[in-house]
Amino acid sequence: MNVRKLCLILGFCIVLGVVNAQMPVPDKSPMDMSYAPHNYPILKFQGKTTTTKPLARVIYSRPQKNGRMLFGKELKYGILWRMGANESTEIEFFTDAVFGGKKVSKGRYTLLCIPNPNTWTLILNKDTDSWGGFSYKQSNDLFRITIPILLLKYPIEYLSMYFNAANDLVIAWDGVQATVPITFSSSR
Repeated sequence: MNVRKLCLILGFCIVLGVVNAQMPVPDKSPMDMSYAPHNYPILKFQGKTTTTKPLARVIYSRPQKNGRMLFGKELKYGILWRMGANESTEIEFFTDAVFGGKKVSKGRYTLLCIPNPNTWTLILNKDTDSWGGFSYKQSNDLFRITIPILLLKYPIEYLSMYFNAANDLVIAWDGVQATVPITFSSSR
C-alpha cells in the first residue's frame, strides 16, 4: 500500500473517531410517544383516519425494570412518582375530554402518580416542561383521580403507555397495569 493511500485511510479513521466522540451516549430510558386514536400517525399516513388531528398524545421516557423490585421498593407507596424517567411525562389533549371521570380542557399537562398497593392516584398538573417530579407543586394540580390497578401474570420490562382501541390510557410496568377511561368531546 502506498503512503498516500495509508494517509487517506488514517485521516478518514481520525475523522470518524472525532464524529463518534461527539455523538451522545444512547439514553437508557428512551423517549416514547403514543397517540389516541391508537396508531394515529400510521392511520393518517395511510389515509385511514376519520379525524384531521389526534385526540391525545402522551410523551414519556421508558425506564427499564432491570431486575429491580419496583412498586413498594424502588417506587415507594404513597410517594410521588414522575411516571417515567428524565423529563416529566406529558399528556396533551387536542380536544376537550373526560379523563378518569374529570373534565379536562384541550391543552398540555404533566402526568404524575402516587402508587399504592391496590390503587394509583394520578395527578394532572399544569406545570409542563419540567424535569421529573423535582419541581412539583401541588398548587399547580388541575385534579387528582384514583384508579384501581391490575396485577399482571408476567412482568413488563419497560414502562409502557398507550391508548387502547377504546382510547383509554393504559399504563403498565413490572407486574402492574392501570387503565384510565377517557372520552373525547369529538368522539361522543
